[in-house]
Amino acid sequence: MPPYARVLLKLSGESLAGGRDLGIDTDALERIAEDIVEASKVGVTFGIVIGGGNFFRGVSGGKFSMEQPQADAVGMLATCMNGVFLAAALRRAGRAAHVFSAMPIGDMGGFCRPYTRGEALQCLQEESVAIFVGGTGHPYFTTDTAAALRAAEMNCNALFKATKVDGVYAADPKASAGGGARFDHISYDESLARGLRFMDATALALARDTGMPILLFSIEERGNLARVSGGGGVFTRIDSNGGRAESLD
Repeated sequence: MPPYARVLLKLSGESLAGGRDLGIDTDALERIAEDIVEASKVGVTFGIVIGGGNFFRGVSGGKFSMEQPQADAVGMLATCMNGVFLAAALRRAGRAAHVFSAMPIGDMGGFCRPYTRGEALQCLQEESVAIFVGGTGHPYFTTDTAAALRAAEMNCNALFKATKVDGVYAADPKASAGGGARFDHISYDESLARGLRFMDATALALARDTGMPILLFSIEERGNLARVSGGGGVFTRIDSNGGRAESLD
C-alpha cells in the first residue's frame, strides 16, 4: 500500500508549458498526464489544483493598468483552461477526470462544473481524478492557498507540490549558485521563520493549522510522481515536527 491513499497534487501552469514561454506544450501535457495515471496505479487517488501562469499571472495585471481583483480573475480563468486541457489528456491516458471550478463560469459546455465539496468527494471516492480550477474563487489568494484548502476539504493525506526543482533549498537555486543546502525535512514554522518562498505564507500556515504534510519534488523527470507516491524518490517533506531541519549539501 502507498503511504498516502489520497493526495492533493499542486501543479503550476508553467509545468504544462514545457520549454515554451506561454501556452501549452503538448509533449509536457501528455507526459504529466501519463505520470499521474502511472502514480494512480500504485493505489493513490488524486485531486489536482492547477495554476494558470502559462497563460496569465495575476501579478502581471499592473502591466495592463488593471486592479488586482481584475487581474486575479483573469488568472483564475487561465486555470480553468489548463484544467480542461489536463482532464482531456488524462482521459486519453485512460483515467476518468472531472473539472470543478470555484469561479461561477457555468459548465463550459459540460467540460467543467461548479465546485461543490460533495460532488468532488464523490468523484474521488469513485477513484476518478478531481481537478480544481478557479483558485479559491476570490482575489488575493494564490493557487497554493487553493491547494492547501482543497487538500483539507477533500480529506487528503498529503499535499504534493510539483515544481521544477527536487526539494526546498535554503536559497533560490535560480538566483544563487547551487541554492545552498537542500532540506530533506523542515517544519512549517521554520519554513515561515526563514522566509522560504517555495509556497506562500497563507498556504503554508493553512497546511500547518490543518496538519497537512507537504511533499515538494520535481515533476520534470518522467516517473518521479509515481516514485514519490510510492514512498521513494527525492523530495522535501514539510510538516509539524520540531527540531532542526535536516539538510543535504
